[in-house]
Amino acid sequence: MTEPYVVVLGNEKGGTGKSTIAMHLIVSLLKQGARVASVDLDARQGTLSHYIANRQRTQKEFANVIVPEHTAIFQSDHTDRIAAHQDEEQRFKTTLEFYREYDYIVIDTPGNDTFLSKLAHSFADTLITPLNDSFVDLDMLVRIEVGPVETLKLSTYAAMVWEQKKEKAHRSKGNIDWIVLRNRLTPLFSKNKEEMRKILSALSKRIGFRLLAGFCDRVIFRELFINGTTLLDLKDTGTAMTLSHVAARKELNDLLAALEMPVQKKLKTQNVA
Repeated sequence: MTEPYVVVLGNEKGGTGKSTIAMHLIVSLLKQGARVASVDLDARQGTLSHYIANRQRTQKEFANVIVPEHTAIFQSDHTDRIAAHQDEEQRFKTTLEFYREYDYIVIDTPGNDTFLSKLAHSFADTLITPLNDSFVDLDMLVRIEVGPVETLKLSTYAAMVWEQKKEKAHRSKGNIDWIVLRNRLTPLFSKNKEEMRKILSALSKRIGFRLLAGFCDRVIFRELFINGTTLLDLKDTGTAMTLSHVAARKELNDLLAALEMPVQKKLKTQNVA
């Protein structure tokens, strides 16, 4: 039996759109007929869990709004560090085993350094790291200093990803397709925006990630969250299309095609309706 394909949304900074990307990816896969489970490792904040709870309420009115199977895993309340890690690892692996017959498991991680987050990274087939288009967020990958890109030192997060890549290779001889997503982009050209693109392009070759564009910063995403819906649900919920919806859905279709995950390859020739 084929193992579920694990997609992890991760970085060590909040407010980059991880849960929004996760929800759109989940709904895209569900609409393709895949069996999808979602896991929220940022259970205390619970953004993805709240998004799905909102979606469950909307489903009562609109039956075509599909909802994934969902689990939230809280950090252990053990005071002993080793016991806490053992408890978290056991609950995480039990969750993966519970969803072993699913096609995809999409995991949202917290915006800080936790044992559960590191563990999830080591099980990723695809790791998506959304990054706000700013030098402040770029510091999550490398320590920003004056000088050529080749001399910049990796941040603790980038170093952690490399450690989890080695952990996965040791455990299963598997690889992680690491994607850095420039998210919450501004539509206007700026010198800083172009400089970010150049630096990230150079870094992608140096530390081994694929660089993709995500979404522009739009109010509609906050409105969608309230109903637990996505850009893929507009027709199912009778939502009138605006120019902002059209532009955002074009960005979504481009992103889904560029991710190049197994079920999604057909999106290269067929956009989401």
